[in-house]
Amino acid sequence: MSVIAVERIKLFSTRSPWWCMIVAAVLSVGLSALLTGLAANDDVTVFFTQAGVSLSRMVIMVMAALAITTEYRFGTIRTSFQAIPNRTSMLLGKTAVVAGLAGLVGLVASFGAWAVGTVFAGSADMAIDTGAEWRMVAGQGLVYAIAAVIAVAVGALLRQSAGAVALLVLWPLAVESLVSLIPKVGDDLSRWAPFANADSFIIQAQDFGAAAGEGGMGTFALSPWAALLYFAAWAAGLLAIALFVTNKRDA
Repeated sequence: MSVIAVERIKLFSTRSPWWCMIVAAVLSVGLSALLTGLAANDDVTVFFTQAGVSLSRMVIMVMAALAITTEYRFGTIRTSFQAIPNRTSMLLGKTAVVAGLAGLVGLVASFGAWAVGTVFAGSADMAIDTGAEWRMVAGQGLVYAIAAVIAVAVGALLRQSAGAVALLVLWPLAVESLVSLIPKVGDDLSRWAPFANADSFIIQAQDFGAAAGEGGMGTFALSPWAALLYFAAWAAGLLAIALFVTNKRDA
């Protein structure tokens, strides 16, 4: 528990987590108010309120990566390793703190966006009634936490803030989309991309025409909860590689 306490103090002693959390909240709540306010009441669903949450997730991934890369940038990682010689313990403690904070921010962002959207939606029915709607709102916390684990692993592997941030932004936005352009196998490969499955967990069976029927699989490779487990497996695999590399190379 002392490792957790130390990592919590280190995380909140810098400004970047605070700024990232503020930006994440503004993006999710602001876009929710904008879209629900401009849309006709009859067209507004819970889905409308969550339009900015995926952008907020990227901001939190940046925060998670910076939590490790800034230590390498300023050389404080050496002090951390001297204070906690067990590098695995240190990195796991940092990951737990960052993932926990990311999950909390995800819940605040999603429920905050839904609450603000409900105000701007007027007479539209914004109640969270179905399992799919609960997954879209409450499930954001799980996705944020797992995405933060991936971000910490990438940061530990690259050790450079610019490179880690660029990869984490381009991976879900561009790389996974470009995979679908590969002839013959692109569409099949893109269905197994990690962030595509994270989105699959969130959006399957929502009432906006993206999924095939009541709980249907449509173009998704896995069912919602299997997709989340697949996304978590990517996070666990990357973290395992990061732990191995961190223990093998010099700080």
